This record gives sequence, C-alpha cells and structure tokens, in this order.
Amino acid sequence: MTASPSSPRPRRHRPGGHLVAAYGLPALAVLLVLVFTLALPRTFPTRETVDSILSTQSIPALLALAAMVPIVTRAFDLSLGYGLGLAHVMTLQLIVNAHWPWPLACLAVLAGAGIVGVLNGVIVEFGQIDSFIATLGTGSMLYAVTGWITGGARIVPGPQGLPAAFTDLYDSTLLGLPVPAFYVLALGAVLWLVLERLPLGRSLYVVGSNPRAADLLGIPTRRYTVYAFTASGLITGFAGVLLAAQLQVGNPSVGLDYLLPAFAGALLGSTAVKPGRPNALGTLVAVAVLAVGLTGIAQLGGDFWTTPLFYGGTLLLAVGLAGYAARRRLRTGTAARDLLTGPPPPPNRHGGAQGTTP
Repeated sequence: MTASPSSPRPRRHRPGGHLVAAYGLPALAVLLVLVFTLALPRTFPTRETVDSILSTQSIPALLALAAMVPIVTRAFDLSLGYGLGLAHVMTLQLIVNAHWPWPLACLAVLAGAGIVGVLNGVIVEFGQIDSFIATLGTGSMLYAVTGWITGGARIVPGPQGLPAAFTDLYDSTLLGLPVPAFYVLALGAVLWLVLERLPLGRSLYVVGSNPRAADLLGIPTRRYTVYAFTASGLITGFAGVLLAAQLQVGNPSVGLDYLLPAFAGALLGSTAVKPGRPNALGTLVAVAVLAVGLTGIAQLGGDFWTTPLFYGGTLLLAVGLAGYAARRRLRTGTAARDLLTGPPPPPNRHGGAQGTTP
C-alpha cells in the first residue's frame, strides 16, 4: 500500500546531527584544554591547575545541579545565591557563636535549607506565583535574615579556629584528588539515576514538558514541583556547609556571586548529552567547560571584569542554545517519545492500569 501524493512526508534528520548536538559541548571542553595547553604549556597542563579547578569549581557545580532540578519542571529558583549565603553564615554562627558540635550544626543547616525549598515550592504551586517572582522574593527575605544574624559583619572564629574535622570537609583529599570533586560526582550520579532511570525522574520531565499530559497520567504536578524545589534547597544547604568549610569566615554577601554561574551551568548543560532538556551529566560537562575557560583566561592575564563578561555571555548563549535544542526535540518527536515511555498510568479502582481490564 503506497501513500497518496498529498500525504505529508516525514522530515528526515541527519543521524550525525544528534551526535553533534549531544556531544558538541564535551568536544568543546577538549578543544579548550588543547588550546590553553598550547598557549600556556608551563602553567595550564599541570597538577596544580587540575587540583585548583576541581576544588574551586565544586561549589559552582553543586549550585548548578541545584538550579537544574527545578528547571526540569520549568521552574526557576532564584533564591539559590541568597540561600547559599544564609547556609554558610548559619553554619559558622552555630559552630562559632552558639558552640554547637559541627555535625549537629551541619544537619540543622541542611534541615533548614530543605524547609526553605519546601516553602519555595508551596508558594510557587499552591500560591500560583511565577517562580521568578516567588523565589526572588523569598531570596530577598533570606538575605534579610542573613543580615539580621550577622548584623552586617563577618563571623570570625576565635584563636582556636574551627574544628579540623569540619574544615577537612573541603581541604582533604581522596585518591590524590580534592575531596569536593567527589561530592560533585556523587551528587551528579544520584541525580542522573533519579532523573534517567527512576519513575520519579520521568514524572518530573513530564511535568516540565507537558503539565496537561501529566494531569492525564495522574501525576500530582504540584507535589512533584515541591519535590524539585526541596531537592534544590537541600543541595544549596550542602553547598553552603562546604562554603563555610572553605572560607572559614562568615561573609553575609558572598552567596550572590554564585547565582549567575549556577544558571549558566544549568542552562548550558541542557544543550549537551540530552539536548533539549536539563540533565545532570550535561550540567557537569557545562561546568567543566566554564571552569576550563575561566582558568585559561585568568592564566592569560585577563582582568577582573572578564569573569562576569564570560558568565553573562555564556548565559545568553546557553539560553539560546537550550531553546533551539528544545524546539529540535519537538520537531524530531523525541519529546513525544519521552511522554510515551514515561511513568505508567495510575491504577484504576479495580487495581489495574487505566485503559486495561483487570
């Protein structure tokens, strides 16, 4: 049976196009390494450079992963930077001024960060407030709490300093590499497993790609969005604890510097590995590209203003590429296949799946 001449022909796509879209960013990372190695043969290809990238970029990488989770549901958490500042200040406040044991202080900060994430999700979903406005408002309130706790001054430990076990959370090494790099790898692996292999992650993607389809499938969209914001808050709290161990001084305004790199990494990461949708591996690749680029520029003698210029330009490029990749997924039908292979329909009153007989 042949198709009628008037029937539309399916659009063909080159098989290499997907490979370029998926692995173009990792290839760019390799290219940048080669370029800076040739340009700076004495300083760039060294163990010190590798250790510096792995340690200094661990907190931006954690925040990029924190920003990525709500983006999966088409929401944005602009309170990340403010939450990071409050978490690291509160950690030092409890250890230095309240004399709490450092493990208990860290757990309290993580619990508080999780509560902040829940509140963000509730305000966005149940308050029906746009995520940009809602999280910007809660972030401003978090910044106010930070100023109230510190009085606008730094929290400086006494002559005895901070417990060595606490500072080792950031300063120690494992297998010859900075231990913060392993935190990032472990979190990236967990998020990849949840988003790519578990029904929870597939449901989050359905909520972000087609909320109406999520409702038809019986997915509680509001609850899953709250889950995403809660995960973002917990990751931000952990990054704040790590920042406190790194700086060892409470600075009430330090968190805002991490907001732009976080979204640049998360949005640029949605153009790699799984083009068109946010994903953990792509986010890690994007952070690596940004880290290599910034390190090379710094070693070439770039001025202080090159860092915000680089991040701002990368953010604009990332938004444009992410939008193009998402449109390409719709044209090729990949998004529709994701919906079809998503979570199974909810059980009906007879115990079977909807649309099936018991």
